[in-house]
Amino acid sequence: MNIPPILLVGCGRMGSAMLSGWREQGLAASLAVDPAPAAGNWSGPDLTVVADASALPDGFAPSAVVFAVKPQNAAETLPQYQRFAGTSVFLSIMAGRTIGGMRSLLGDAAAIVRAMPNTPAAVRQGVTVACAGDGVSTPQRVLCERLLEAIGVVAWVDDEALLDPVTAVSGSGPAYVFLLAELMEEAAREQGIPADLARLLARQTVAGSGALLAASKDDASALRVAVTSPGGTTERALAVLMASDAWPKAMRQAIADATKRSKELAA
Repeated sequence: MNIPPILLVGCGRMGSAMLSGWREQGLAASLAVDPAPAAGNWSGPDLTVVADASALPDGFAPSAVVFAVKPQNAAETLPQYQRFAGTSVFLSIMAGRTIGGMRSLLGDAAAIVRAMPNTPAAVRQGVTVACAGDGVSTPQRVLCERLLEAIGVVAWVDDEALLDPVTAVSGSGPAYVFLLAELMEEAAREQGIPADLARLLARQTVAGSGALLAASKDDASALRVAVTSPGGTTERALAVLMASDAWPKAMRQAIADATKRSKELAA
């Protein structure tokens, strides 16, 4: 069963990742709106890219309109798609933008699903948390889940307020992991390890540990304990990282600050 006609607004990093996932499942003739000249590279037999909403054909009736634009552009972008309210489901992956705020821009008849994916979607390993607003039908929810499952795992919440900390944890989370690899690589070089080997060790350690975590039924804490021999090198390192003023404090503060910023983006 193919993906039905979609209107994708924004062909950036996340929008293009979703598009690639849909194409793998068979995408019906769809349209995308993106003013960037490079967006035209995504054109194909299943997708026509136009620079502006005014260029959309009058008879086009997408099953879903997917907003993959920056949340700061919502106020000027969303009203251009009011004509699809009542017929299409709106799926937003804009950080911070609330269902109520989007409805004020799209009209009271708008059926809106708010979702937060993350960048591993590019390799179909993303995780997305979604929340359906009032008026979203069961078939519309099923469609949105299918669109999001094309890029990874999907979970649903009923409390929209949870999407702000979700954004801080999983939406921003890949950057924390990349920072870990970056810092490990730098520290390895400082200990005399050649640059190319330092990069290999840092990247493969992070990637392999993530794969092990995904494959294991144990808690992350249990896996940590299993690799920590009493009196060994790992225990010595963790004594630094797990000090009350080190990683535990920094991670809590990072998640709290990112959650606060997600809420600010709703304004």
